[in-house]
Amino acid sequence: MMEDRTDRKHRAGFVNIIGNPNVGKSTLMNALVGENLSIVTAKAQTTRHRIMGIVNGEDWQIVYSDTPGILKPNYALQQSMLDFVDTAIGDADIILYVTDVVEKKDKNEAYVEKLRKLECPVIIVINKIDISDQPTVLRLIEEWQALVPKALIFPASAKERFNLDSILNAVIARLPVSPPWYDKDQFTDKSMRFFASEIIREKILENYDKEIPYCTEVVVERFKEGEERYDIGAVINVMRESQKGIIIGRGGSALKKVATQARLEMESFFQKKVFLQVFVKVEPDWREDRQKLKKFGYILD
Repeated sequence: MMEDRTDRKHRAGFVNIIGNPNVGKSTLMNALVGENLSIVTAKAQTTRHRIMGIVNGEDWQIVYSDTPGILKPNYALQQSMLDFVDTAIGDADIILYVTDVVEKKDKNEAYVEKLRKLECPVIIVINKIDISDQPTVLRLIEEWQALVPKALIFPASAKERFNLDSILNAVIARLPVSPPWYDKDQFTDKSMRFFASEIIREKILENYDKEIPYCTEVVVERFKEGEERYDIGAVINVMRESQKGIIIGRGGSALKKVATQARLEMESFFQKKVFLQVFVKVEPDWREDRQKLKKFGYILD
């Protein structure tokens, strides 16, 4: 982090993105940041961690924070994911609450009530208007304004990048006066090792169905940057032997496909050649084990 500066005209703050699963939070953050920092898939619970993306102007800095979708926890991992959301609400300078044109407004009413009570600025983004019509969007704007009277409401399409400039301008205008929190050339708080693991997890989400993606955790155990390439070794942790067999596939074909897709994605993201080795390991009941969740970064000290 940078040292405090005497220039009090500079604005900077934490803009935390929350909302229910599958409303497009990660797509919105990636569009606002201009980098594919968060995994985007059609499956719920794609985002597991709190991921920051940093955007800078000459006299402002926005630290966006993508969070897991709000849900009722069924196991310890999901509780840890919800803890990330609650922390994000507590330390935000501005809250971006993302909904869309199809979800019901009474979903997770407790969090809508929290929005009403927040002292920091609240911006509600009604996403996916590209799949709706104007009368529906206008009705939703009125309904959300009635639910959270102090909030600014923006219809938007993160996928089509519609109305993002208006959201950006509203955020900048509401940033507190502050020196930048991070160096101006930094675009995230996460390491390249983290993004390597997330890219592999993304390919698992894209290639496997049912419970498999939700029972896996990727750990990058080797990450070395050479002059010409990255040398990366990763382990896909699963909960049962049967899941290990599914991940590997007949003759290793399924794992090879995932590894190849991940390697190509990493090369695009890192802008350097990648040598990738991926193994599969059984880690029984890791989603309920607090020590394992801590090791995997879901429980912070």
